[in-house]
Amino acid sequence: MTSFGPQIIAALVLGVALGLLARQSGHTPDTPTALGETLATIGSSYVSLLRSAVIPLVFFAVVASIANLSQVANAARLAWKTLLWFAITAFASVVVGITLGLVFRPGANTGQPAPEDYSGKTGDWWAFLTGLIPSNFLGLGASSSVSEAGSVSTSVSFNVLQVLVIAIAVGVAALKVGKAAEPFLAFSASTLAVIQKVLWWIIRIAPIGTVGLIGNATASYGWDTIGALGKFTAAVYAGLALVLFALYPVLVRLHGLSVRQYFSGVWPAVQLAFVSRSSIGTLPLTQRVTERNLGVPSGYAAFAVPLGATTKMDGCASIYPAISAIFVAQFFGIDLDLGSYLLIALVSVLGSAATAGTTGAVVMLTLTLSTLGLPLAGVGLLLAVDPILDMGRTAVNVAGQALVPAIVAKREGILDEALYNAPRNGTPFADESATAAPSSALEAASRDAGAAQR
Repeated sequence: MTSFGPQIIAALVLGVALGLLARQSGHTPDTPTALGETLATIGSSYVSLLRSAVIPLVFFAVVASIANLSQVANAARLAWKTLLWFAITAFASVVVGITLGLVFRPGANTGQPAPEDYSGKTGDWWAFLTGLIPSNFLGLGASSSVSEAGSVSTSVSFNVLQVLVIAIAVGVAALKVGKAAEPFLAFSASTLAVIQKVLWWIIRIAPIGTVGLIGNATASYGWDTIGALGKFTAAVYAGLALVLFALYPVLVRLHGLSVRQYFSGVWPAVQLAFVSRSSIGTLPLTQRVTERNLGVPSGYAAFAVPLGATTKMDGCASIYPAISAIFVAQFFGIDLDLGSYLLIALVSVLGSAATAGTTGAVVMLTLTLSTLGLPLAGVGLLLAVDPILDMGRTAVNVAGQALVPAIVAKREGILDEALYNAPRNGTPFADESATAAPSSALEAASRDAGAAQR
């Protein structure tokens, strides 16, 4: 069976060829041809498949992530410091994304008008704050329209931010209830696993969706689309490289650790993440390198790494949505102000809790565009090149998921630095006999911290 990467490349080439053929045969948005309509239908159907899973994915991923806090009930200090560093690195990453979006200007000068259903104004802080208040339990909304023929159609939509708020409230309440909520938390975890399996099946048919998406974009917008998406891809990978090879090493050095040892330690997981495009799929290896190579105590790593696999995604939830929002605005000639850029940063930091280790980028793209009031037509446009971007995004995600536990462990004095600095000798894992942290290191450090505070 042909590997996934070549399938995507072939799909991109085929999609562009079919899109150009449709355009040459006279396809326009106003006068569609059979080929153009077929490509549009394939692309929109694939987007619909992905978006249909967004709401249950967000809800159960957030509830399951909050439930992980119960595993460190005796180490609340570590839990809060972990979440704080998740937010710090996410904010730094989104700043990188915004900066590159403004420097590269990947969507500028396309001359494309905004879609007809665009309201003409971007999101604001008041709309963001009021949008956080759930209108009902599911964050459900409905709208009706009357066609020229007099028929009435009703469409149903979800407010992802409201679902996020509801999920956080339910997750915290479940923790407070305690033992009585254990069946619910177990159900949430198993449901999330089922949803992720279905999503993985959807991802496997991405080459088919890519043909439709890139073909429809080419048929509708012509060569401008191809050039803009190429610049967009370059901007995203530039951002990923800056975070992985500049931001992370700076944080490592600021904490007195070896950059070389960090990269050699985390590299097996980064490689697997690049190929698999799944933080969840890479989770066992990520946790293993965090413990065996970076010297993080197993008790703490068992909490921090799984939590990071669903909420710590600098590639999917920070760099990508920032550049994507700027691209969509530039592509359709929409101006963003300072408040819009601040909203992008806030949504990226808060919304990372809504990501899950298979389609975090889809969730964040939808969440960011809807919060900013930008045309959701941009979702279909950007998903055309998403598989190519997802490899790099996932690699950066996993590198960050191992970095934060190492930083927090170092700051708390529980990092096994002898194991962190142990020679790799060309093997994936450091020699476990090189040093061994006491099994009670985590508990001892927690007691010391508590004694110091008293």
